Amino acid sequence: MRWLLLIAACAVLVSADEKLSRNVILRGSYANSQLQFDQLKTGRVAFMGGSITQMNGYRPMVCDWLQKKFPKTKFDFINAGISSTCSTTGAFRLRSEVLAKGKVDLFFIEFAVNDDQDAGHATRECVRGMEGIIRQARKAQPNMDIVVTHFVNPGMLGKLRSGKMPLSMAAHEKVLKAYNVSTIFLAREVADRIDEGKLTWKVFGGTHPKPAGNAIAADMISQLLDRAWGKPVVPKAAPHALPWKPVDAGCYQRGHFLLPAASANEAWTWHEPDWKQIPGGFRSDPFAGKKLLTATQDAQEATVHFKGRALGAYVLAGPDAGVLEVSIDGGKWQRVDLYHRHSRGLHYPRTVMFAADLKAGAHTAKIRLSNKSNPLSKGTAARVLQFVVN
Repeated sequence: MRWLLLIAACAVLVSADEKLSRNVILRGSYANSQLQFDQLKTGRVAFMGGSITQMNGYRPMVCDWLQKKFPKTKFDFINAGISSTCSTTGAFRLRSEVLAKGKVDLFFIEFAVNDDQDAGHATRECVRGMEGIIRQARKAQPNMDIVVTHFVNPGMLGKLRSGKMPLSMAAHEKVLKAYNVSTIFLAREVADRIDEGKLTWKVFGGTHPKPAGNAIAADMISQLLDRAWGKPVVPKAAPHALPWKPVDAGCYQRGHFLLPAASANEAWTWHEPDWKQIPGGFRSDPFAGKKLLTATQDAQEATVHFKGRALGAYVLAGPDAGVLEVSIDGGKWQRVDLYHRHSRGLHYPRTVMFAADLKAGAHTAKIRLSNKSNPLSKGTAARVLQFVVN
């Protein structure tokens, strides 16, 4: 209930014929979720993103608001937020962690911050990840309504206040416009309010907002949906149009996990590591109890058989993270450094791509550990949660 009071305190009332804020960008229809919640009295709502989504921030506020707006509706809320993860990882997580839960009526996504500060993606990888999520979701469940929210970090805020568009947001917007998906441009709203003297970065709460900052996001979402749901309820759900041609033909629209167990051998073991005996912080949520394909020194190669156009690995890269050498279909060995700047004190979840533009079909990859690691690493280990295939 306290979330609802915060949202109310931040609310800007918008009448049916009044223009929405320039940062609440309504695209397409939300009639399907309106029908489901208002008339059918059940609803599944999923949230995917990084720590901003995983934490008790804007997500529970939106859940509370939805439950209050539709008090007789039985909701199933899915929290598919995982700290530090980017849209690339999201595209490969989507099938098992969201779509496998059943029909999703309303889907909230946030990856602008992590595509920027964690992954440091170039434009194409931002597009491939976000389009991979949206195209895959809409192909699997054409009636799904989707909202994307752009959160903000200090570097992005500085760019917006100087009139520049942060790279990840520009890339994501290219996808959202093509798929007619709405944007909650929280980042620009924060910049606008700071410029107008109505907000400070401290009050907002920073990259991981305080309740007051999350309430601004939740209020903007409620404005968007109140406007979208202000029309009469439709009698029947209708599929969203899917662009015939992707923005990027190499987007991760077929992204999925490939369990690494089949690649295990004497050197590459499939087991649950004893994290208490391995230096570095470990996030038990959501990784406790999970088996990983693990090797700690240069030895026997592991083999991965897959079908698709792309292969990579979703790894936990800690202080001892090494360098992988990968050869696909007998090709040249390529080095892939697993160590990340956040690996120094944490077994950091990240997705590394080995190849993304292969010819569609069956392939075989050989993987081995290099005996030379990143100068900042304290070892040569690889710990693979899942192989990722597109």
